[in-house]
Amino acid sequence: MTDVHTPPAAPPTGTPASDLQDERLRRPSGPGGFLSLLLDRVRGGDLGLLPVVAGLFVIAVVLQVLNPIFLSSTNLVNLLIECVPVGVIALGIVCVLLVGEIDLSVGSVSGLASSAVAILFVNRGLPVLVAIVAAVAVGGIVGWVYAQMFNRFGVPSFVITLAGLLAFLGLQLKVLGAAGSVNLPFDSALVRFAQLAFLPAWLTYVLVAAAACALFASGYAHARKRRSAGLSSRSVSLLLARSAALLAGLGFAAWYLNRARGVGWMFVLFVALVLMLHYALSRTKWGKSVYAVGGNAEAARRAGINVRLVYTSVFMLCSSLAAIGGVLAAARLAAANQSSGAGDVNLNAIAAAVIGGTSLFGGRGTAFAALLGILVIQSISSGLTLLNLDSSYRFIVTGVVLLLAVTLDSVARRSRKSSGRA
Repeated sequence: MTDVHTPPAAPPTGTPASDLQDERLRRPSGPGGFLSLLLDRVRGGDLGLLPVVAGLFVIAVVLQVLNPIFLSSTNLVNLLIECVPVGVIALGIVCVLLVGEIDLSVGSVSGLASSAVAILFVNRGLPVLVAIVAAVAVGGIVGWVYAQMFNRFGVPSFVITLAGLLAFLGLQLKVLGAAGSVNLPFDSALVRFAQLAFLPAWLTYVLVAAAACALFASGYAHARKRRSAGLSSRSVSLLLARSAALLAGLGFAAWYLNRARGVGWMFVLFVALVLMLHYALSRTKWGKSVYAVGGNAEAARRAGINVRLVYTSVFMLCSSLAAIGGVLAAARLAAANQSSGAGDVNLNAIAAAVIGGTSLFGGRGTAFAALLGILVIQSISSGLTLLNLDSSYRFIVTGVVLLLAVTLDSVARRSRKSSGRA
């Protein structure tokens, strides 16, 4: 007797094809559907930047209550400028964390770059632009060496960069020599850029308007692309509301900062670097490859991604950004010395990336993590300084915030696994 195999029942005739898609892809595109999708993501452990934004708000409120000077325009202008050198270094840390690796030498590399630009510019008499390019190139070479050790010999990045931390600290001391310090001329373009260059008020408002228009344009293009693929997308009214909110928020911030000295060009450079990295990570093939490698390197390799090349690009980018941060730190202080890149620079850069929402397990995070994370750390530092508390409290509070950020990341990761979104 022959067994007869009964095929599975077909969907009822007349069932729209869209009914067979995931429910999240069929939600209304209006504000209600968007909020519903956002709540689903939070329940599934995809917290995004929500914790760090909430934490930054709480820190600002508490410090303002304790000292009304904290949110003054003068203090905020100084706070934003002080964020930049370590923030740029943290931007590179975000890149290596996204692929599940670490770089412990960014502080030493930034100190070496500070010393290199000072020696080449002041002692050797090279043009300042040439000195800057040479210092950043040194950072790129360091990253390339790290990548070769990692790709060819399989040495863990923790060990490679720990060795680099010690070696480049020694090289920095050797470069500076017996003097131990080199002062940059106060009238040089580099020092003026870091200390005295601020945007005119009208240009600040132009950039704010351009940011709002760019947000709407990019959102509209993305929504149209999703609609053409049959997926849910944000409505035009929601995109307009989002852009209007950004315009109002940034416009108020610009007006408030312009009551003091305004927005420094160095902070604008930092934001530009954040936006460029965000575009590279979210809109390019390289960025998708970075997330793929961070999620599962072996799966990425089998999918045809050149994993070694991704690691090389990430290590080189991290070291180059560390060098840029070192150059900006030297310009801000108008000097390079034996303490450049030392102290808590290394730890603050790594802490900023993690506090900003970049996962230590790889594959999750954005370029905005560096910006938000360093704002949290610098806010704590500035607020406690205004309260006349010594640095011991700053280290304690920063450590607690870092532990809380990693705990949230671990809990969210466990929640994503349990809901099948790992």
